[in-house]
Amino acid sequence: MSDTPAAPASLDFIREMIAADVAAQRNDGWVITRFPPEPNGYLHIGHAKSICLNFGLSVENAPKAKCHLRFDDTNPTKEEVEYVDSIQEDVKWLGFDWGDNLFYASDYFEKLYGFAVQLIEKGLAYVDDQNAEEMRANRGTLTTPGTNSPYRDRSVAENLDLFARMRAGEFKEGEKIVRAKIDMASPNMNMRDPAIYRIMHAHHHRTGDAWCIYPMYDFAHPLSDALEGITHSLCTLEFEHHRPLYEWLINNVSGLPGQPYQREFARLNLTYTVMSKRKLLRLVKEGFVNGWDDPRMPTISGIRRRGYTPAAVRSFCKTIGLTKYPSLTELNLLEHSVREDLNKHAQRVYAVLRPIKVVITNYPEGQVEHVELVNNPENEADGTRKVPLSRELYIDADDFMENPIPGFHRLIPGGEVRLKYAFCIICQEVIKDETGNIVELRCTYDDATRHGVKPVGRPKVKGTIHWVSAAQALDVEVRLYDKLFTVEQPDGEEGDFTQFLNPQSLEVVTAKIEPSVAEAKPGAHYQFERVGYFYSDPKDTQPGKPVFNRTVALKDGFVKK
Repeated sequence: MSDTPAAPASLDFIREMIAADVAAQRNDGWVITRFPPEPNGYLHIGHAKSICLNFGLSVENAPKAKCHLRFDDTNPTKEEVEYVDSIQEDVKWLGFDWGDNLFYASDYFEKLYGFAVQLIEKGLAYVDDQNAEEMRANRGTLTTPGTNSPYRDRSVAENLDLFARMRAGEFKEGEKIVRAKIDMASPNMNMRDPAIYRIMHAHHHRTGDAWCIYPMYDFAHPLSDALEGITHSLCTLEFEHHRPLYEWLINNVSGLPGQPYQREFARLNLTYTVMSKRKLLRLVKEGFVNGWDDPRMPTISGIRRRGYTPAAVRSFCKTIGLTKYPSLTELNLLEHSVREDLNKHAQRVYAVLRPIKVVITNYPEGQVEHVELVNNPENEADGTRKVPLSRELYIDADDFMENPIPGFHRLIPGGEVRLKYAFCIICQEVIKDETGNIVELRCTYDDATRHGVKPVGRPKVKGTIHWVSAAQALDVEVRLYDKLFTVEQPDGEEGDFTQFLNPQSLEVVTAKIEPSVAEAKPGAHYQFERVGYFYSDPKDTQPGKPVFNRTVALKDGFVKK
């Protein structure tokens, strides 16, 4: 990836470890990482941190480095091709490429079966007839040891026979299970004879009906790493207590081509967000959001549709860094990264979200002039554009206050304000309908105040507002997205997390916008001046009829109460 940031000058603990390994020529100086998602849901912003780490390391340590994309597809009841496709799209969108290194745990089913046979032959695994309830009851607690299964001491011959018959489909689901024989008194619950193979009469998205037994994730994952020659198995902190089992399997299976090394880092926890796949699935299934790519979702497909950029996400992941302890990251930090990137590239346009008509009574009727506006002050190469200006305009309702509060420096009755890139206007009259709603402002303009010239004989004008010409303005649908939850940690509150959903997380308005965006293509970024950054929806934008999603406000947002 050409624009991937180089390794930071100050190394985090993962990069320090890898630098030491490279210097010591461990694994002949190679750094081989992997991103190993289970294809049972859509990736979210937390996964982006892992993607940027694993694929980033392969870039930083080139040429003796690579990163695999491997699908740990060991549970056919929850996995779908849809998820496989979406994950590949997300990784590519972030700017990374796995090249020829695309793998599936299902590629290794035959070998994994052979490894389980090998453990049985060594007396390190057995077939258990206990059901799930019995196994749970005999597992013990954190303070009391578990109880050995009555089937733990079956002979090797009997276990091999039963395992072969499990594969042949002779038993029902839950009737038998294969467990590693480790230590039912271990203080680490993961080492108390964990299950390594189960019966599942289910169709697999790649192997079809070839198998009716499937390896458990904790069995398949480390052995898949070893088979692929992974040097550094990087995962989040919740897998720290799984590491002893990971290492036990690597050490007790013979004939593995690699000896991967597992280390853990803190996962990304973001304010006003849930990251659990189960909870995200519920939001989709129960209609709280409009699909996995709803721009309010923390999924990569959701933030992509909202208008976040790959560069912004990569910058955010670099900024938050890696730690060994759990922490909570402010959503505002992510939004700051998005603003910084879009500020460099987004074309500026005028849009009025909540329009009030302004009639400039002393401006010639029928006259239309064109004002030259800068497309992006951050990039002179983007040039300028011409925007129409006429007697009738629209300004935003937020830029007028009939009874102004202290410190309000925009338009008020009898007050003066500058129309950006044009001239100053004075509000002479407020027109209301029969219900008292303001429908029109009658103003006069001072032609001598063009080009930023100060009014003569009047106080200095403190406010500058944007506008659009009424006759040429386009009506466009604008979706104003806010935080999905009203509390910082919806996972940490008592009760159902859905009770904290923000009822104002989406507001749809019909805005007035300058005519230059009439042919906005799907997936175009804009800054609506003085309002925020917006993105023409890649699914709903049609030729001549753009639909805009608010990507991020110009300043730190807040949940409306």
